[in-house]
Amino acid sequence: MAKVPTAVVAAGGLVGGYGVARWTRKRQLGGAVLAVAGITAARRWHRQAGTPAAGALTAAYVAAFAGSHPLAKKVGAWPAVFGVAGAVALASWAVADRRG
Repeated sequence: MAKVPTAVVAAGGLVGGYGVARWTRKRQLGGAVLAVAGITAARRWHRQAGTPAAGALTAAYVAAFAGSHPLAKKVGAWPAVFGVAGAVALASWAVADRRG
């Protein structure tokens, strides 16, 4: 079975977490999706690119989540989520996925 790239896991966690929270109206459930995807991606980043890269990408993931909130006030919720998810996916691909 082919491995899902970490870029997809991380972007999916951001988009999926927001989607679940919005559609179920349970923020905790969306947070669980966000956390599971983030932990999964972080573990894989660590294996694929090492500790410093995993730390930087994890910080980017958390910053993307936090940054999507003020960005949503300017451009809307879904555009903000897709924008930060794309940025994290690009960073993840550049640092970890393209090596494999």
